[in-house]
Amino acid sequence: MSDAFPVTIFHNPACGTSRNVVAMVEAAGYRPEVVEYLQAGWTPVQLRALFAEAGISPRQALREKGTPAAELGLLDPEASEAAILAAMVEHPVLVNRPIVRTPKGAAMCRPSERVFDLLERAPGGFVKEDGEVVIPASSGAAAR
Repeated sequence: MSDAFPVTIFHNPACGTSRNVVAMVEAAGYRPEVVEYLQAGWTPVQLRALFAEAGISPRQALREKGTPAAELGLLDPEASEAAILAAMVEHPVLVNRPIVRTPKGAAMCRPSERVFDLLERAPGGFVKEDGEVVIPASSGAAAR
């Protein structure tokens, strides 16, 4: 296993997609830094930087299912990006997951195989929790 290529996964252990991403990264031979953001929380600076690196807005990173997004009025088209970001800091569950950061960049890894784009190498194959078989592209990075 190598730590020369750092991988950080912003993870929710209750999420199957997030668990699959952690397992895929480990199957590729990496020891990721796993940040359980529901416990660790977020800062506005951290979220702005992560979203900028991933090329997404707070609205694009907003998780609706199983969150107070609707009750907080965040699904309203008039809700500002600043209001969404502030709510994410107060309610970490509002951030969709998993988000992965490596030297190749950052991305929201939904579907989970998007993580292969961020790695230098991938496992030869991987079986997700639901039994789906994923075969990464032979170059070690999944096609977009």
